[in-house]
Amino acid sequence: MASEGVGFNEEELDKFETFRKIIARLRGEGGCPWDRRQTHESLKKYLLEESYEVLEAIDNNDMAALSEELGDLWLQIMLHSQIAREAGEFSLEDVLRSINSKMIKRHPHVFEGKEIADAEEASLNWQELKEREKNGSQSLLAGIPGSLPALAYSQTAGRRVAAVGFDWENDDDIMDKLVEEVEELKNAATQEERNHEFGDVLLVLASVARRMDVDLESALRLANARFTRRFQYIEQVCRQRGLNLRGMKLSEMDVIWDEAKKEVG
Repeated sequence: MASEGVGFNEEELDKFETFRKIIARLRGEGGCPWDRRQTHESLKKYLLEESYEVLEAIDNNDMAALSEELGDLWLQIMLHSQIAREAGEFSLEDVLRSINSKMIKRHPHVFEGKEIADAEEASLNWQELKEREKNGSQSLLAGIPGSLPALAYSQTAGRRVAAVGFDWENDDDIMDKLVEEVEELKNAATQEERNHEFGDVLLVLASVARRMDVDLESALRLANARFTRRFQYIEQVCRQRGLNLRGMKLSEMDVIWDEAKKEVG
């Protein structure tokens, strides 16, 4: 039975080809005015928004939301592919051919029977194969998007240089470095020096997170979410108890903050 007004059967709605036809129709003559006017440039903000909504669904362990948000992210990929096809830049088939070829080439331990010891060796092999494809002419840090959030950039850069041995020998060394950088921040005399030293502290923290296998962006997002929940709890309690938040002492707020940690996590 056809879905009313769309021209597709219900049994077609889980097919990839249906998705492609829908996008082509939206972009085609008589399609949606909003979809038709989009460009690679205009869609950038939506691609970023949808990516963060996927991350939020993962952080919340909300699988229903994750399923929906992955579809929204896929929509952005399909729109970019359709725009490129119309302009003769590339096709969806080109995208698929490229990623399929890359995945096969960079996993010889899966597709060619090469033996590896563990996930760490698989990661090193990936980087070595990538460098070989570029004939060793590119910096290890080439290809990290400058538009990445700064903390994510730091952690990505740290992983790449650590793969060739540019890393602290042990965890004690990096903790000593963190203490050193915090001391330099405390002694900074000007705003310029404070900016410089604070950046160094964050850079070392990114390395600490990497060595502890902590995703820095995810950890900070979760910390932000906890802070939001707890502070909103304080606001709610103040309203319920007739308290003036602006007139409270910090010690009074701390008491409710401790309540919030127990009540909302």
